[in-house]
Amino acid sequence: MSSPSDKLRVAIIGAGAVSDYHHVPALAIDPRAELVAVCDTSEALLAQRKADWGIDRVTTDAEALCADPSIDAVIVATPNFTHKPISLAAAAAGKHIMCEKPLGLNAVEVREMYTAARDAGVVHMTAFTYRFAPAMRYIKQLVQAGDLGEPRHFRSQRFLDWPETSWGWRQYKETAGAGDLYDMTIHRIDFAVDLLGPLKSISGAVARFAPRELTADGQACPPSDVDDWSAILGEFTSGATGVWEGTTLAKGYERGGFGHEWAEINGSEGSVVYRLHEPNTILRGKTGHDLAPEQVPPELLKPAGSPRDPSQGEPATVFRYDLVWEFVSAIVEGRQAVPSFYDGLCAQVIADAALQSHAERRWVDISDEPK
Repeated sequence: MSSPSDKLRVAIIGAGAVSDYHHVPALAIDPRAELVAVCDTSEALLAQRKADWGIDRVTTDAEALCADPSIDAVIVATPNFTHKPISLAAAAAGKHIMCEKPLGLNAVEVREMYTAARDAGVVHMTAFTYRFAPAMRYIKQLVQAGDLGEPRHFRSQRFLDWPETSWGWRQYKETAGAGDLYDMTIHRIDFAVDLLGPLKSISGAVARFAPRELTADGQACPPSDVDDWSAILGEFTSGATGVWEGTTLAKGYERGGFGHEWAEINGSEGSVVYRLHEPNTILRGKTGHDLAPEQVPPELLKPAGSPRDPSQGEPATVFRYDLVWEFVSAIVEGRQAVPSFYDGLCAQVIADAALQSHAERRWVDISDEPK
């Protein structure tokens, strides 16, 4: 870092909702970093963000921003099909990179991104936000400490009640890669692997129910060609089993806009549950006792050193600020971020295998990926 203020100089590429809700507030509370530039293809949105975010420097040229020597790191929050070229440009220019998920349109792209960032020696991070949920952090501690006994089953549900109008670029394979599988289920693939270790073999299925031939204001558009429902059965190398299901068409699952999320581990000595709408509480139970609420210990409500106040804000939103905290911490401390592009690659390989499994109507083995 060589800025006059000695802060990490961060540029955001992609000025949409995820940056507005998560990344910009996170940078605002981190005294070690500052937002110095914003890039988006929409000049109208850039004009709005200048006012919203108090930023003067805006551009529509992502490649030029990546090459700029006055930028230390970039956060990439653009459509999926742009992740690879932007990340490759950033790595080539020696910029640290945090990129939204999925990292690319397929594992071939993601492997190229990972290799480029690794070889450039920059910090690289996949925005797998839910690893930072306090309940998930607590569950990981319980698993690692053996408090659940031998983990036997993992189970994930992610049910959303979204409008059946157009998703824009998200509803086409050429720009999104896949639908619910890449947008939502891939998060759950990642934290399952983080909790229980690598998967050995999977069977997957996807389906599309909503044609999405109209925009929200009633204009005609090409119909969707990606999934709005996905499911996976998995076998972990440990011997544990996994089940994932995600949908955007679960009517009535509103929960204040956060939808329904339930992730569960059943071990030989007990069970534990994470729920997105109550991320500071787990459900825990064992034989002879029902699942019951248990508060996450205070020390696990946020990473050590994070300036975030866990008692402030909507719990299901504010834990996401710790994603940027980890990215900045990794850069400042000279280490690799967790989760990295390698973690993004591992999850992408599994998601791709789910599509292959559905197309070929068979189980698919998950090959080991090079570190």
